[in-house]
Amino acid sequence: MENLLTLFLLLLLFALFPLLQALQWRTQQTNLNNFEGSSDFVNLEYHMGPVLSSPINLYIIWYGHWNPNLQDTIKDFIFSLSPPSPSSPRPSVADWWRTIELYADQTGSNITGTIRLSGEFHDSSYSQGNYLSRLAIQHVIKNSITSQNQTPLPLNPYTGLYLVLTSSDVQVQDFCRAVCGFHYFTFPSVVGATVPYAWVGHSGKQCPGVCAYPFARPEGSEAPPGSGIMGIMGAPNGDVGVDGMVSVIAHELAETSSNPLVNAWYAGDDPTAPTEIADLCMGLYGSGGGGGYVGNVYRDYWGNGYNLNGVNGRKFLVQWVWNPVQRRCFGPNALD
Repeated sequence: MENLLTLFLLLLLFALFPLLQALQWRTQQTNLNNFEGSSDFVNLEYHMGPVLSSPINLYIIWYGHWNPNLQDTIKDFIFSLSPPSPSSPRPSVADWWRTIELYADQTGSNITGTIRLSGEFHDSSYSQGNYLSRLAIQHVIKNSITSQNQTPLPLNPYTGLYLVLTSSDVQVQDFCRAVCGFHYFTFPSVVGATVPYAWVGHSGKQCPGVCAYPFARPEGSEAPPGSGIMGIMGAPNGDVGVDGMVSVIAHELAETSSNPLVNAWYAGDDPTAPTEIADLCMGLYGSGGGGGYVGNVYRDYWGNGYNLNGVNGRKFLVQWVWNPVQRRCFGPNALD
């Protein structure tokens, strides 16, 4: 009798295993600390450090082998951060950036609304190898400003922001496991000056369900509510990895601008693990979002999801950020 009961319990567990797997992603999403409505529980504070108030000169370092079409998608997003013409479709990427501009430093200077793509460097020789530690990212930057094989980038400690983008075949420390991107500042002993930088990886082959959600879903998980064909939301620019990168790039640019030296805008008591203005709104792209649901977003002719318009007819799906005036997660596609 005891053996029969054991066998029954094992068969029951086996039958329920797919269901338990399906609940995993939804549970993770439900536990995210995002706040679609206004909240007095978010202790976002200013810690007296600088923000990027001067016009930003952005330098992109393309690490690895990159398809030019995918590069164009990312560059069009960067160009879209500049104010569009009055006749351009709204809401725009520049409208989204206006929330970031609400943050100011102790002098009252707000984050700049000007971001220029001022230089590009192509590290197609994998100067630091196919696996990069966090510190190696700084050596990638150093190589880009000291290279003799192509025109090097300038070392700009005053208005420079360096963006390292790794191709789909490059592995990075903690990528997919803990992070999809990060930002920090360089060490003078490595690069020659203290400059803010960010890194974002192409997750298309390594972990699209982690870093390109909702254009892909983790293995064994349920489809997000309101998904498209086969339960997956279509990527508006046709590449799951790059469309996922765009939102992570936006996330990191927002946080680098508001917390460049990790001593400005963040919540929590630990500056080594701060909760920043985009962290508070992870997974939110529209009104009503939360619990794995991205929120109310638009659909293009083919049913692909987006919430912002960009240059050259581009459309992007970009996560919301914390609005310090309204004290809630917000984007220009909000219904209220």
